Parts: sequence; structure tokens; C-alpha cells
Amino acid sequence: MSEETSLSGEPRSYSGLFLVLLAVAVLAAVGGLGWSYYLSGRLTNAEAKLSQAQQQNDKLSSALDETNARLKVTSDTLGKSLGLTQKQLEMRADDLLRRQQSDAARLETEQKETQKAVSSVSSDVSNVKTDVGGVKTDLGNTQTQLKSDEAQLQSMKGDMGVQSGLIATNHDELEILKHKGDRNYYEFTLDKGQRKPVSTVSLELKKADAKHSRYTLEVYADDKKIEKKDRGLNEPVQFYTGKDNNLYELVVNSIDKNQVRGYISTPKSAPVPVSTN
Repeated sequence: MSEETSLSGEPRSYSGLFLVLLAVAVLAAVGGLGWSYYLSGRLTNAEAKLSQAQQQNDKLSSALDETNARLKVTSDTLGKSLGLTQKQLEMRADDLLRRQQSDAARLETEQKETQKAVSSVSSDVSNVKTDVGGVKTDLGNTQTQLKSDEAQLQSMKGDMGVQSGLIATNHDELEILKHKGDRNYYEFTLDKGQRKPVSTVSLELKKADAKHSRYTLEVYADDKKIEKKDRGLNEPVQFYTGKDNNLYELVVNSIDKNQVRGYISTPKSAPVPVSTN
């Protein structure tokens, strides 16, 4: 009985060992499979990172090539620009040198001309000193002649019975009166039928009789018309005008057919016209 029991127990022992070994083998296979899967995942991840790194390298390489190209273009452009600027500077330097040489030559010429002019002026000064004596003599003669001409000027009563100032009978005598500066003088030429402003009034010639040296004209002053009828040559014709009642004198020195010439004299205090003819 004991031997049977012993013989039957040995096969069971082998069967258990087999199961254990089988279990170990299965576990080892499962572990190996898991490890293989883990390693495969790591490899895939590494390959992805490697591919990404390669793409980044390609981008960097492309950007580097583009930057190099731009730098080359910029370098070429800058080189050309510097070359043009240098050329311009050289041209300006040459132009400045030419100007300086031209200015120096012109200055030398002007200095020579100035020296000649100084010599000429020195000679002229001597001549001027000689002429001054002659001018003084002429001035004395002129003053003497002026006094003589003033003595010939007449003073008479006007048509209003007021004693007039000196009367000029021609243009030269009128210039003497202007030179004295006692009154204001305005010359005029009137044609028949023409109304013309003179000083601060207006005059209109109505009649001119050259044969008998008589004339008739009208004076327009202060919105009034004053007729001066049948007046004579060089006769002082008088009228009052203005808010200060200034005495104006009119003298005709020349009478032609339908035309007279003369002047109006006014006090220094009288208004001055904006424009005179």
C-alpha cells in the first residue's frame, strides 16, 4: 500500500513542476512583450523628435542662406554707395580748388585795379581843390543874381483889394518864389471847357482872348462856383477858401487861343492836395 502511494505521488510532483515552469514561461513572455512594447514606444518617440530636429535644422539652414543672400546684397549696395560718395567728394574737392584759384586771380586783379583807382583819385583830389575855389566864386555870383531877380519881382493889389505877395510873370520867376518858400505854388495849364483840379480847388477856362490878353474862368471851391471874369495877364486874382478862410491867389502868365498858363499860390498853413497835376 505504501509503495502504491509513493508511486502515484511522483507523477503529481512532476505535473506541479511543469505547471510552475509553464507559468514562469508565460510570465516571462508577457514581460518580454511588455518590455518590447515599451522599447518600441521609446524608439518611435525618439524618431519623431529626430525628425522634428531635422526640420528645425532645415529651417535654420534656409534662414541662414536667406540672411547670407541679404547680407551680400546689402554689402554690394553699400559698396556702390560708398564708391559714388567718394567720387562726388573728389568732384567737389576739385570744384572747390578751381573756385579758390579763380577767386585768388580775381582778387589780385581787383587789387591792381584798386591801386590804379587810388592813384587816379589822388590826382582828381588836386583838381577838385582847384575847382572848389571856382565853385565858391560861382555861388557868390548866383546869390547876387538871385537878389537881383527878387528885386525885379512885383507886388500889387489883387482883384479883391488885398495886397498880394510877390508876383511871378514867368516860370523862372516862379522858381525864385518857390525857392523863397514863403507860400505853396501850383502851376497849371487850362484848355477851354476843361475843368481841372489845381491845389485844393478846380478851375475851368471859359474864355481866352490872346489879342487883348484877357480871360475868364470859374473857380470851384467849397462846393461853390466863383467866376473871375475878364481878368488880365499877370493880374493877381484872389479868393478865400477852406474852413480857415485862406487867401488863394491865381496868376495867369500866358494867354493863347483857348488856353492859359499860370499858377496858384496858397499860404503855408493851407491844406495840401493828395496829388497835383
